[in-house]
Amino acid sequence: MDLETRQLQKILDEAHQLPEVLILKPVTTSTNDDVREIALKGVQSVLVCSTRQTQGRGQRQRQWVSPEGNIYLSTLLNTRTPIDGRLALEIALNILQMPSLKNLDLQVKWPNDLYSTQGKWGGILVEPLSPHQVIVGVGINLEPVPKEHIDQHATSLSELGLTHISRIQLVAELYMAIQQASEWFDHHCYNLAARFNHYAAFKNQAVEFEHHSGLCSGIFLGIQDDGAVNIETSDGLKQFYQGRLRRLETSL
Repeated sequence: MDLETRQLQKILDEAHQLPEVLILKPVTTSTNDDVREIALKGVQSVLVCSTRQTQGRGQRQRQWVSPEGNIYLSTLLNTRTPIDGRLALEIALNILQMPSLKNLDLQVKWPNDLYSTQGKWGGILVEPLSPHQVIVGVGINLEPVPKEHIDQHATSLSELGLTHISRIQLVAELYMAIQQASEWFDHHCYNLAARFNHYAAFKNQAVEFEHHSGLCSGIFLGIQDDGAVNIETSDGLKQFYQGRLRRLETSL
């Protein structure tokens, strides 16, 4: 067993959160796929983390650029409450409360992007295995991502001011934050709208929302307690549970 694995085991064991299976890899295809394979063997708690992915993915099977040196982490959650879209919101909010990140100016972009005014620095992928079991994948940019690899505004924790990053400490905090998010979810996401809207990217700004039946634009007013997006349009207030939120870029 290598030194980093022993360090991570020690941190999680002392926090009484050591999973049954813990694997650190230099490279993998997808940490979510790794966890899926392990979960199918009946394991109930697992953490897989890699410094690079060759087939990383995000929402709707979009490619997740996964260059070497960042954190790509997946774990398994078993919930008492049937899985719904609020879980990803709880995970994002709990990540923002990690001790290593609390002094940074961070946001969440509905439904699953870890964001800031400089752009996206991470993302969350939730893949249900059953109504009460889900794989949670998190990708975090520790260092700048080469611009030729991305098609959106992106940044990294080092660019946002997190210096002297302890990778293993961050991995431990991420794992524990995801577990804590599961507890919030099982307690009915108490006061979710107020907690989320405090960190919501693009709140009270002009946005474009792509949904199953088309596109709408308006002012993003935040979310409801059930996780739905509220958008004030020219036709009145509209709510959406699924779709893609983007800031409406205006030209001068």
